[in-house]
Amino acid sequence: MKQKPSAAPSSAKGSRLGRRTLHYVLLLIGTVLIVDALVGEKGLLAMLQARAQHAALEQSLADVRDDNARLREEARRLREDPDAIEDLARSQLGLIRPGEKLFIVKDVAPRDLR
Repeated sequence: MKQKPSAAPSSAKGSRLGRRTLHYVLLLIGTVLIVDALVGEKGLLAMLQARAQHAALEQSLADVRDDNARLREEARRLREDPDAIEDLARSQLGLIRPGEKLFIVKDVAPRDLR
């Protein structure tokens, strides 16, 4: 009488196949998690982009604060210093004092006063 082959070799084959499938599934899940951590909605790239945007906004805020302080100082000078008002009137409006003479020289290259 012939003996039936035991179930051990086929179950070992099935066990190897199951382990291999499990390894592939775990590898796929791990890959998906790593990709999501890098490029997901709250991933590494989004965090780096948010940090860069934050730094740019901080610099912009510092620039606006400096400009604001400069404008405050200019407003204070215009309120308190008559010479500042005169300088502004002369430079922006082209006004002159009574008795002064205005000379306009054409076709002459401007000098560098530094």
